[in-house]
Amino acid sequence: MKKVLTIAGSDCSGGAGVQADLKTMAAHGVFGMSVIVSVVAENTARVIDIQDISPKMIEEQIDAVFEDIVPDAVKIGMLSSPDCMRAVAGKLKEYQPQHIVIDPVMFAKNGDPLMEPASVGTLIESVLPHAEILTPNIPEAQYLADMQINTPADMEEAARRIHAKGCKNVLVKGGKNMAGAVDVLYDGVSFRRYELEQIDTSSTHGTGCTLSSAIASNLALGYSIPEAVERAKAYVTDAIRHAPGLGHGCGPLNHFCRIFPEE
Repeated sequence: MKKVLTIAGSDCSGGAGVQADLKTMAAHGVFGMSVIVSVVAENTARVIDIQDISPKMIEEQIDAVFEDIVPDAVKIGMLSSPDCMRAVAGKLKEYQPQHIVIDPVMFAKNGDPLMEPASVGTLIESVLPHAEILTPNIPEAQYLADMQINTPADMEEAARRIHAKGCKNVLVKGGKNMAGAVDVLYDGVSFRRYELEQIDTSSTHGTGCTLSSAIASNLALGYSIPEAVERAKAYVTDAIRHAPGLGHGCGPLNHFCRIFPEE
């Protein structure tokens, strides 16, 4: 069995963060493990509070995993502070996992910040260069590329600018912000666009976490970057289409829709 580690924040409502990551990994038939870097009191409507885990405990969780069950891929999500980022980056440098997928989580779906604005410089300097693939959404890509994004061509330019900061591949996700839910993948040489059905729904809580975990799972299973992205996007689209309609805000996905299909 392939093994995948998520390093991310915990979402007590179960729709995003480590909880979404582990559900996604299970749905892909890989063994999921987790390092919790922050405890987030949130639900589908709002973020109430965030409490970070100490850098020492983050490092010790990573050590515990790598000394026993070495991951085939690592997904990194919410890293809310510079100390947390440096702790994770140091361990990535030490263990050098084969596949690293980084989702630069900056905002919740409702727009609430999940990263201190002053932390972005540390993210770019210490974490981004480790990414085999970085998966920013439109707001995150605008922040990282320092530009407005209105068209797929803008997404390509943003991907080019972000790639120059050191990551190997960049996937700029259009989602609800781009007609056709276009995603743009850039490998430093060429662009590839992915376009699937754009579903009119508010059930989008945890889509970024789910997509990056699905990409990591598919990389662990042996698929190439373009194939892993294509399979992950199709999986997320299915999970959105079959969302259970829970909560009063941006509802969660149905991570097990392919395993337990609706009657």
